[in-house]
Amino acid sequence: MRIGVLFGFFFGGILISCAQDKPNQVTTPDIDPVVATPYVTGIETPWGLAFLPNGDLLITDRSGVLYRFDGSNKVEISGVPEVYSRGQGGLLDIAVHPEFQKNSLIFMTLSSPEGGNGAHTALVRARLENNQLVDVKTLYKATPNTTKGQHFGSRIYLDGKGKVYFSIGERGEQDINPQDTSKDGGKIYRLNEDGSIPKDNPLYGVPGAKQAIYSFGHRNPQGLIFHPERKELWNTEHGPRGGDELNIVRKGANYGWPVITYGINYSGTPITDKTEEVGMEQPIYYWVPSIAPSSLCYIDSPLFPEWKGDLLVGSLSFQYLEYLDMDGDKVVGRLKLLADIGRVRSVVQGPDGAFYIGVETKGVFRVTPRP
Repeated sequence: MRIGVLFGFFFGGILISCAQDKPNQVTTPDIDPVVATPYVTGIETPWGLAFLPNGDLLITDRSGVLYRFDGSNKVEISGVPEVYSRGQGGLLDIAVHPEFQKNSLIFMTLSSPEGGNGAHTALVRARLENNQLVDVKTLYKATPNTTKGQHFGSRIYLDGKGKVYFSIGERGEQDINPQDTSKDGGKIYRLNEDGSIPKDNPLYGVPGAKQAIYSFGHRNPQGLIFHPERKELWNTEHGPRGGDELNIVRKGANYGWPVITYGINYSGTPITDKTEEVGMEQPIYYWVPSIAPSSLCYIDSPLFPEWKGDLLVGSLSFQYLEYLDMDGDKVVGRLKLLADIGRVRSVVQGPDGAFYIGVETKGVFRVTPRP
């Protein structure tokens, strides 16, 4: 759906109209075209959401608890690995294997205390059997641990072809980790589903390099999807004060942090005077001011046919759900949905076509068109 400079459109029989000067300004419709209904309560920080083939919803709580919700009852899954629940760390994203009905596999990222002296992000794989995780295996554990509580990442994407992609933030070490491919953090990684390194990874066989790296120069990527129309990996990541980014993730590419950025330090001082540099990728969109984009969702829902091919992004800092009107790889308009609903931590499209959002301190909501 094209929003345009001045637009009016019908959604569910309601005329929505508002003015927009340029795409970097978010607009609030006169009447919100969506409604949010409480779906799962009693979850403090619903970080990751993933549906099982039977429609049950798996929900990670950053505190370290994994829940399963069948539409009526919420049960706690046993066997979850220990997490380092501090600051932004804890039990993070979750993904269900495309052939779950055959292999019962799920993948999770978490802040792992393995090795002591703090934690770092790990990717684990397990089988879900009778509401219990079994055969739990750590596929990747970033090092070194630190007691810092920020920038763990992390999202997961399974390509259905035997590869798993996941992101790790730079752990608050912006001048050390993102630009150094011998160090973990500030990267997007790619592994085979058994944890081995794909031979076509960009740094495969490079001495001293972290060979699981797929791209680098990231700050704190917390949105990661595959764009089914463009056949590309896309991500959102937190900037500092300003400069949140929407990127197309390319194999072996450098996304510039902190050499280039459209943001500044939280104190108001500059980080760099550069917004571009030869050999470093530009975002396809950046937010100023920062919305703190927690997640990213591609829209392909029969409930929202006019929005097909567009995107949803959760905003933590401004506590709403953002709709991005896309024209190819260009953001041509922005809408603020569900204003003041709370810190939107996670966004997925469900098998029923509704959107499900995890909101901190409130639980999970089901989002549908306004009647």
